[in-house]
Amino acid sequence: MTQRQFPCKECGAGMEFDPRATSLTCSYCGAANPLPQSEEDIEELDFHAFLEKAGEGEESEDRSIVKCPGCGAEATFDPNITSDECPFCSTAIVVTRQSRRMVKPRSLLPFKVDRKSAFVRFQGWLKRLWFAPSELQKKIRTEEALKGVYVPYWTYDAGALSFYRGERGDDYWDTEHYTTTENGRTVHKTRQVRRTRWTSVSGRVWNVFDDVLVLASNSLPRRCTEKLEPWDLESLTPYRDEYLSGFRAESYQIDLEQGFERAQEIMDSAIRASIRSDIGGDHQRIHSVRTSYEDVTFKHILLPIWISAYRYRQKVYRFVINARTGEVQGERPWSWAKITLAILGALAIAGGIAGLVAYFQ
Repeated sequence: MTQRQFPCKECGAGMEFDPRATSLTCSYCGAANPLPQSEEDIEELDFHAFLEKAGEGEESEDRSIVKCPGCGAEATFDPNITSDECPFCSTAIVVTRQSRRMVKPRSLLPFKVDRKSAFVRFQGWLKRLWFAPSELQKKIRTEEALKGVYVPYWTYDAGALSFYRGERGDDYWDTEHYTTTENGRTVHKTRQVRRTRWTSVSGRVWNVFDDVLVLASNSLPRRCTEKLEPWDLESLTPYRDEYLSGFRAESYQIDLEQGFERAQEIMDSAIRASIRSDIGGDHQRIHSVRTSYEDVTFKHILLPIWISAYRYRQKVYRFVINARTGEVQGERPWSWAKITLAILGALAIAGGIAGLVAYFQ
């Protein structure tokens, strides 16, 4: 899928999606084309049925993508772009496109926080980074440092029936006899000691999961993207090319089956919590869990972020902003020169104080 262009009817220039107006807006003459809001339901697709068809039919498409030689990110670029910088790692890219058959995104969350607002939040976050390299503020001093990207995600719905075996621990108090020495004499005493009685248990629990969210990209640090949550998935809107105008869209690198494996890891923590609740008692031990998943459905969606990448001492640091809420997260670099100066300064102050104390003594 190459990105479509939408020429302005007034002046012919390219129009881009404006998050503030939720419309296509011409940056040259200011003309705006409001996007019609769809009342169409967001469809869930049957996971197993889709895999059996090997992704054929109207739910998949041949997509033209550009792959970064540095980090491997795959994203769409405007048709007229022949070279650019990767938004995920700042590597220079000479655009050569390749085609691949992929699952079509059926819905997305449009950008809501515009570039200017995102940049203000980003600058505030950067100012709170102690001991960051001075070059960081210099490199990221304009709004153009932020790139708008739609990031691919999978969501999964499922019912989970889990059979378990384990142990239930119930606390009780026991009287313990012991001897001690008081005033040079051996005395006998008693005390109450808490002990645990363990009982073998087995059972089953049923859990229902809705919209388990899985990042389908390897280009972004998961610990950062997870902190961007929660997303307002209830506001998902049917996919339209117009929403991508002026932005890039990353293609998924984690496929549908791999995504469900990650979803099962996420669901496992909730399943184990329900098992512990079912076992009851004061303590629980889970020895084995066997889960079968029923009525599994999925969606392929795109979520909007503002991203900036900074290369410092041969390592790439990425900063991401939730373009719906403005939440900022990132990988921060440290300036060891600043840290060393701070330590030397602290030692000098401590030495000065010690000298003054010795002088007055």
